[in-house]
Order: sequence, then structure tokens, then C-alpha cells
Amino acid sequence: MTIQWFPGHMTRARRQIQEKLKLIDVAIELLDARLPMSSRNPMIGDILQHKPRLILLNKADLADPEMNARWLQAFRGEGHAALAIDASTGTNVAQIPGEARKLLEEKIQRQLAKGMKPRPVRALIVGIPNVGKSTLINKLAGRSVAATGDRPGVTKGQQWIKVGSEMELLDTPGILWPKFEDQEVGYRLAATGAIKDEILNVEDIAFYAIKQLADQYGDRLNERYGLDIPPQGGLEQDEIVGIMEAIGRKRGCLMAGGRVNLEKASSLILRDLRGGKLGRITLEEPYSFLVNGNGN
Repeated sequence: MTIQWFPGHMTRARRQIQEKLKLIDVAIELLDARLPMSSRNPMIGDILQHKPRLILLNKADLADPEMNARWLQAFRGEGHAALAIDASTGTNVAQIPGEARKLLEEKIQRQLAKGMKPRPVRALIVGIPNVGKSTLINKLAGRSVAATGDRPGVTKGQQWIKVGSEMELLDTPGILWPKFEDQEVGYRLAATGAIKDEILNVEDIAFYAIKQLADQYGDRLNERYGLDIPPQGGLEQDEIVGIMEAIGRKRGCLMAGGRVNLEKASSLILRDLRGGKLGRITLEEPYSFLVNGNGN
């Protein structure tokens, strides 16, 4: 299955962001901590040009803690400011305005030296659909000012939002990119909910998810579903289908004659993955991406 999704409003959003850059002091790039590189738009470097950037690993409470630390170290090693947060619970969200101001410290000191009063930091928040931008904005603002939803494509326009006296935020729609050069990226995004389920084959996505989880977190699958997946991973296709059927059978996803309803079982598996029911999971390691020059 080939996964693509680039609605027209995303093309407009890219153009609008570029038009607003002259008003922006800092770009806040929001990533999914469970897949930091796959949730990072490869066009973002060109879009943001040379604006100072703060990278936020959102949904960190759902990601592997050890991998969170490694990804933060990797991004900081690339010269970016980086912070692990959880917009839903508020973990580390209060640190964001201060981290953004640090990026402008030299400019602020020059203004103070001239007797000027620095204005609030103007920040642009960018990220792919369903990465949590609206939830983060509402948490920062302390009120409901941005539409939220558990599906991609909720935000359709741009708006300025005040965060106390320290910061003003420009919200933007999530932007995917026209073509996934690596279909693995599309599958990871689909597995974590960044692409609308309505345009996907959920059985293919659940198959991919089980394959990855069996390789990296087989013990979590065993514990959640009462399975006996071997620790070495590397399962064959029929073994993965067998796991999906076993999960479906254990969870009552059955049709007439006792056959497993794989579509229903697949939806259950994806809900568990996205909702953290399988524990804290990260699907990507930083070494294979940043060391090989795939960061931006």
C-alpha cells in the first residue's frame, strides 16, 4: 500500500508560513517523541530558513524514556535547542517561553543596552497533523483558544495567540509533504495516527505495527495480549498474521463461524498503540537518522 496525503490547505499553509516569517522571532517545531524523524517535515528547513528553532518532543509521556534522552542529545548535538514535553498533561510546558527567550538572548541584551524594552517573543508553531499543536497552544495560553481533536487536519487557518506577557504564538495547520520518499515513514505516521484512518488499509498498518513492536517491544505485546513472541524478533509474514489473529481471538474480534475479523482486530491494536496501552514506545532510534545526515 502506498501512503500519501497532501490536502490543498497544506499547500496554502506552507505559503502562509513563508509569508509570515518576517514577523517571527523563533520557530517552535513540534515532533512526536515516538517517531521524531518521521514526524519531522523534511521541507521544514527550507520553509523556516535560518530562524532560531526550538524542537519539542511532544507525547514524551508515551515514548520510551531512554529514547527521549537520546533524541534530545542528538538534536542538541545538531545545534538545536530541544525539550521533551507532553502537551496533554503539561509536562515541561511551562519551560517553553523561557527556552524560546534563551534563543534570543543576544538580541534582547542589545535592546536593553540601547534602553529599549523587549517586546514579547513572537513564535511560530509548526508540525505535522495530529502532533498536538492545538493542545499545546491551549495549555500555554491557559484557556481554550485553538480547536483540538484526536484526528489530523483539525486546524485549518492561522491565528495569533497571547501567552501571558512573554510570548505571542502563531498557530498554523499541520503540514505533511507531497511525497514520502521512504514508505516506512508513511507507515510509522499512519500507525501513530498522523494520517486519517479513512484513507488507510488498517490491516496493513496494524501488520506493520506488530512487525515493528515484535522486533523492539515483544515483551509488551506478550504482556498486553497474553502472547509468547520470541525475544529475537525477525518474524515471518505468516507469523505476524498469526499474532494478529491471536489478538483478535483473545479480544473477541470474531465473525460467524469463529473466524477472526482482522479489520476489527487491527483497529484494536492501533488504538492500544496510540493510547499508550502497550507501554512507552519509540519506533525510531536517532543514530540511524542523524548520523546518516537525514536531519535538517
